[in-house]
Amino acid sequence: MKSAFPSFPMPTFRSLKSRIAALYAALFAVVAAVLMVLVNSGIERFGEASASRDLAANARVFDEIIDLRARQMRASADVLARDFGFREAVATGDAPTIASALRSLRDRSQASAAFVVGLDGSLIGDGQTATPPLEAIWYNLDDGIEKGTLRLGGVLALAAASPIEAPELMGWLVLAAPFDEREMARLAELAAVETEAAVLGEASLTPLLADAGLGEIVEADDPARNLYHVSALPSLQEGIEPRLVLRHSMAGALAEYARLKYVLAGVALAGLALMVGLGWRIARGITGPLSTLDEAMRRFGKGEETVVRVETEDEVGRLASSFNSMFAAIAERERQIVHVGLHDELTDLPNRKLFAEQLDQALARRDDRERVLVAYCDLDDFKLVNDTLGHPAGDTLLRKVAEGLTADLGKALIARLGGDEFAVLVVVDDDQASLLPIARRIQESFDRQVDLDGYTALCSASVGIAVAPGDGENGTDLLKHADLALYRAKREGKSSFHFFEPMLDQEARRRRELELELRLAIKNGEFELYFQPLYSLAQEKLQGFEALIRWNHPTRGLVNPAEFIPLAEETGLILQIGEWVVREGCRAALAWPEALSIAINISPRQFAAPGLAATIMQALADSGLQPERLELEITESVFIADIEKTLGTLHELRDLGVRIALDDFGTGYSSLSYLRSFPFDKVKIDQTFVRDLNDKGNNAHAVIRAITTLASALGMDTLAEGVENLEQREILRREGCEFIQGYLLSRPVPAHELALLIGTEEMEGLAGVVV
Repeated sequence: MKSAFPSFPMPTFRSLKSRIAALYAALFAVVAAVLMVLVNSGIERFGEASASRDLAANARVFDEIIDLRARQMRASADVLARDFGFREAVATGDAPTIASALRSLRDRSQASAAFVVGLDGSLIGDGQTATPPLEAIWYNLDDGIEKGTLRLGGVLALAAASPIEAPELMGWLVLAAPFDEREMARLAELAAVETEAAVLGEASLTPLLADAGLGEIVEADDPARNLYHVSALPSLQEGIEPRLVLRHSMAGALAEYARLKYVLAGVALAGLALMVGLGWRIARGITGPLSTLDEAMRRFGKGEETVVRVETEDEVGRLASSFNSMFAAIAERERQIVHVGLHDELTDLPNRKLFAEQLDQALARRDDRERVLVAYCDLDDFKLVNDTLGHPAGDTLLRKVAEGLTADLGKALIARLGGDEFAVLVVVDDDQASLLPIARRIQESFDRQVDLDGYTALCSASVGIAVAPGDGENGTDLLKHADLALYRAKREGKSSFHFFEPMLDQEARRRRELELELRLAIKNGEFELYFQPLYSLAQEKLQGFEALIRWNHPTRGLVNPAEFIPLAEETGLILQIGEWVVREGCRAALAWPEALSIAINISPRQFAAPGLAATIMQALADSGLQPERLELEITESVFIADIEKTLGTLHELRDLGVRIALDDFGTGYSSLSYLRSFPFDKVKIDQTFVRDLNDKGNNAHAVIRAITTLASALGMDTLAEGVENLEQREILRREGCEFIQGYLLSRPVPAHELALLIGTEEMEGLAGVVV
């Protein structure tokens, strides 16, 4: 039988070829259709994963944007909080001036509200906008929380607080901007993908969002296939739990991939036009790469790093390259967002958040033989560098300190917690090894000379150290205890370190309780003045009284001034107390005979505060007391900080007509130079020299004779403190001392007992004792 194939006519051959081509084309179409279904499914999964990932990334971006807005408001608030006039208005309670400044700040910073919260529990607003309940925010502000969410007139708002210091804390300036639709829409425009945002209270969340965990992505059952992300925002007001809710339409996100689907469909249609013999090869060439892309998208959706291998230069190859580029861009964007959120911008060291996380991890991994050492470090006199050389120089110093710590401390974890504060974490393998060498190495790594554009700054730091497990089992306790140890180190002097001791925690609690009681004492008027006579040996009569403050505690009775005055000096409360003493002392002295003067102690903190001369002048004006009847006593410590400024303040006071006395003369190192720099009216000889007069074997007589001779040559009076017996009085008279003060005359007495010392008959009796 003969084959008919060779005898087919050409058209028939062409027709068969067409039929074969059509058959393969149909087969290719089926395969292509299946592939399109797979690709579409892969794109759907990728879109879902990408939308979820973008929404989570947007949440982090929103957190950064909100934090940036809070820092901007904080910066605006800082400018006003540091303004001299504003601080003076807050200190004097000048409500109209405060309200005017707040309105101006509110308008400049595009905020909706501005108000001042005082340490005494007062709240002063701008007079035009609502303010939150004072009790809901005061304790958070007092705990150091400087930003967060609060409620204004029923609307949640972002707030930033700036401490008002003069130079110690008087209160907080709070600036707030609402999370309204306009603000959230403006923030949404800064996001990488189209997102709708809202800030809601936890009670306002829908059941779907309320049941979702913080940071999780949930999908709503609606046509738009909306994805929601709920995260917590910091709260400045107690009783509210603000939530940032982001919504992103997955249907809209998937619509962006339609172009990719069209490209793939075009590739399939082009394959239909190929020769039947190439159809299978083309189908096989497309199926393999698309499967690779699908698998890559699956891995990427799970958060795994993946790279698609590009084997061709056709559409599939270019698509793979595009996916690789997209994967790399998304990963880099996420890395940058995470890095910015966990590192200090200036030094690139870990920030407080990252340090706390790594500290918790170190504690969780610690075995029984390991100890975790945490050092809390604070640069000495850093403010002086900023004030004298400027903030750029301060930033340079911080960067160089960070570089030096990184180079010196090896494997230790170093972080910048903010301002001039650093933290160091060291894991010690040997539980018997001494920690002193580590502490010294940390402290000594701060001791360096730093060149700041031609100026050499001497750098040092005070260091507080806490060690786990003995000082705490968690990171929060360790940092708190290291901070308490740092406080003790700073009290003991600069460039030193101190390990935490349990008594420091008890001292901190006692100090905090005493500080709160002291603030209440100022508010409730629990102070009173006692007076001790100042007697003239030359004229044999009473010359005046020194005013001494006493705290009549409602439950503890009289509190020793040595217990509360140092705390008042340290916290800045001495400014309010000292102002009250000046006003009350002048008022009391007005009732005495005109020949009697009053001496009032001015603390170093009070002396250094701006406006002292104005305070004295106001007290004189309000009381009607003649300036020459007021004598202000200062100690040598006021000369330590800035001699030029100190002399300027002294001359301002002298110009008011008051007298100036140098207290505790002879106990410092530079008394003679101070006498030469400023002509004091009186020099008070410290009681330690007077006490030694009864001891025949010392040179106290010569010292007092030298002081009285020097003072007389300079035209200054001399007064001896602590005179307790007649022998001391007679020696002082012999050595040329003009005035005395002490228990020989009288102990300090309250105002109602002064008549016994001022009255005529009683004066004669007093003179009989002294003469």
